[in-house]
Amino acid sequence: MKPNASLDVIAGYFPHLTPAQRERFAALLPLYEAWNARINVLSRKETPEQWGIRHVLHSLAIARFITFKPGAAIMDLGTGGGFPGIPLAIMFPETSFYLVDSIGKKIKVVQAVAEALALSNVRAEQKRAEEVSERFDFVVSRAVAPLPELHGWIRNKVKPVSQHALPNGLICLKGGDLAAELAPFGRRVQVQPVADYFSDEFFETKQIVYLQI
Repeated sequence: MKPNASLDVIAGYFPHLTPAQRERFAALLPLYEAWNARINVLSRKETPEQWGIRHVLHSLAIARFITFKPGAAIMDLGTGGGFPGIPLAIMFPETSFYLVDSIGKKIKVVQAVAEALALSNVRAEQKRAEEVSERFDFVVSRAVAPLPELHGWIRNKVKPVSQHALPNGLICLKGGDLAAELAPFGRRVQVQPVADYFSDEFFETKQIVYLQI
């Protein structure tokens, strides 16, 4: 993989990146390669180029769905190795991101990556959803749990007053047949195919699910 292959893909979809954003995206995968050799946070069956598509670009689908405003507060629930939170924090440097996961070794990696990239808009803590007492404009998550379960965890953690055109709520990255888990929410839920944004075949079955809280 050439050094900036991942950056080239990202910049192709997001041509207005600042120099600081380009620098951080270019540094992102080398950081994860180094950490993944010590702590398995990304699949070792995938190549770094696949990581760029399946983790970084996938996370950035949310940045095509919504533009987070400066000063907004976003929680990434079950962030794992930092996805979608870290790529979104690079994309929205004036938005605050709070990344939580119940697994300490993963949060250790997230904290180290955020520090190495000088992401002052990122906080990361080892916590379960029920231990979080703050409220946020949006909660984002990637394939952590079925939507009804996620809703139960975060329904009291979303601010009642919206500052975005899209009402505050939950934004999830999901795949597969979602009919059963979406059914309880009726018109409160909106589904956006990621393939409308990105052409790689990996995204053909991927969806953004937005639930108004």
